[in-house]
Amino acid sequence: MDPAIALLRELVAVNSVNPTLVPGAPGEGAIADLVAAALRRAGLDVSIEVVADGRPNVVGVLEGRAKGRSIMLCGHTDTVGVAGMSDPFTPVERDGRLYGRGAQDMKGGVAAMIAAAAGIAQHGGLASGRLIVAAVVDEEHSSIGADALVKRWRADAGVVTEPTDLAVAVGHKGFAWVEVDVAGRAAHGSRPKEGEDAILRLGRVLARLEALDRALQAQPPHPLVGTGSLHASLVSGGRELSSYPDRATLQMERRTLPGEPESIAVAEVNGILDALVREDPTFRASATAMFSRPAYEVGRDHALPRALCDALRRAGGDPRITGASFWTDAAVLGHAGIPSILFGPGGAGLHSTEEYVTLADVLMCRDALVELVGAWGDS
Repeated sequence: MDPAIALLRELVAVNSVNPTLVPGAPGEGAIADLVAAALRRAGLDVSIEVVADGRPNVVGVLEGRAKGRSIMLCGHTDTVGVAGMSDPFTPVERDGRLYGRGAQDMKGGVAAMIAAAAGIAQHGGLASGRLIVAAVVDEEHSSIGADALVKRWRADAGVVTEPTDLAVAVGHKGFAWVEVDVAGRAAHGSRPKEGEDAILRLGRVLARLEALDRALQAQPPHPLVGTGSLHASLVSGGRELSSYPDRATLQMERRTLPGEPESIAVAEVNGILDALVREDPTFRASATAMFSRPAYEVGRDHALPRALCDALRRAGGDPRITGASFWTDAAVLGHAGIPSILFGPGGAGLHSTEEYVTLADVLMCRDALVELVGAWGDS
């Protein structure tokens, strides 16, 4: 069995569900031990950097024999939960695919980048430059791992091995989470003149948000990542059947484009609330920013995507430039001064009950990264 596939199977077999998403989940401690051992066997200098209790980043470094540019390969070790999956941590190979939680998102990419580093280290080492391999925690929630990483480490370029079907993704969307609180007045259900229904009033907000989403998706798309969008994620309110609800709460997400500020979501919602107050002075509501991450983009003419396209050709692949609709740690690296792109194997079933990665893509990803790292340090 190819060493990259053997490592992938080991990675999938480890439960690394993010404990922020699923309370009581084990987190990334055990998989960090596995990654660290693999990097040490490959001959890299390894450091384990605790980000939160039981949740360490692992960083391996391979120094070139001569000075040159540095490059970072980065991937996350956490996964989403496994509800509805019958045997999520038993890797199963079928029809050229490997199934299991995290196989595509993103243990396939993590296996490819570690295998690339191992191949370089074990076949003459790095002629010049510096290779940094980083396996980070918590990308599936708020990326505390990537935030910690960029406080300690720098590189001239970065490749985040998220699943891209072997396309070279030079940009991706951002997101913003907003909470909307709508006030009502509690009253007995039999006394409508005394009550104000916060849930029905929230319906006014939802109607305006639906119209805003249609307008966003009708705008000319960004050439790589499409249009902005929004959706209502969670709604709560009310106390009992026979009472007017005095409060209703919406938590929503707005997907943002490169060039849009993170504050745009709250600004749009406040515009809706202001309009509703003008129409009905008894309407009372507020919007609060919960959390956000910016979109990110590297110019397609930047040296990094050009070098990766050349490397992929040398490895026998067919380069394609694209963008990603999902957010990734590449934005954390990029906004910290490490120009970064996405490149990883294909598959299907991200966050679903049947997830797989294409094994041939894992090997192609590894081979292209080997070509890229060698060429980047020499440039």
